[in-house]
Amino acid sequence: MRAISRMTGVSINTVSKLLVDAGRACAEYHDETVRDVKSSRVQCDEIWSFTYAKERSVKDAKAAPEGAGDTWTWTAIDADSKLLVSFYVGGRDADYAREFLDDVKSRLANRVQLTTDGHRAYLEAVRGAFGNDVDYAQLVKIYGHAPESAKGRYSPADCTGIKKTPITGNPDSDHISTSYVERQNLTMRMHMRRFTRLTNGFSKKLENHACMVALYTVFYNFLKIHKTLRVTPAMEAGLSDTVRDFEWIAELVEARAPKPGPRGPYKKSH
Repeated sequence: MRAISRMTGVSINTVSKLLVDAGRACAEYHDETVRDVKSSRVQCDEIWSFTYAKERSVKDAKAAPEGAGDTWTWTAIDADSKLLVSFYVGGRDADYAREFLDDVKSRLANRVQLTTDGHRAYLEAVRGAFGNDVDYAQLVKIYGHAPESAKGRYSPADCTGIKKTPITGNPDSDHISTSYVERQNLTMRMHMRRFTRLTNGFSKKLENHACMVALYTVFYNFLKIHKTLRVTPAMEAGLSDTVRDFEWIAELVEARAPKPGPRGPYKKSH
């Protein structure tokens, strides 16, 4: 953002405001367009980041804004079209899980097979959103000790196995997986600097973070050609007939901007 500010000769506040405007426009477009999605398999997951300061440091931070601390982005992806069906930014507790799953349900046109990880908040949230109208299963990864050669601050332990647990309906065991949504979360982390684990590019405000996720979601669904599908996820899902570009996003922002009204009469100063 600072590099763009220097290159264009505008204030960094102008750059920040433009990103917020673009994020709000993209959030509205996603909310209106990604509806009645015909899907057979949906995978859900959460990705961690932080706003202003990490959770353990918020109490000592000066002038921490509302929403400071750990920030979780919930994501749901269609396993076939790779469409990012829904996203939700906030905490990781049961209330956020319910809001997220209610939104996922509202965007689907038919019964699906749903797979999540073993996070307990999903159990009640899925039941509340879908009732029995879903084939739901959880996939839990079992980890052992990390090898000595890989031990470090962010070194993962070895995955020694997985446990597939059907919860509701009759989920197909061969398709109980979270691989696609986990790969999408990696794509999200690679495309947005504020998701990098060791960075000074983290979000300073929760609203800015949510706006950036919305902008990324529209980019991923409507602009980015999937390497395997050779079209965008929105095209594969039947929500778009062409590959969009950033000029199109700029048009979304302009269409949402308030139209200037007539100027009032000048008042003479004495």
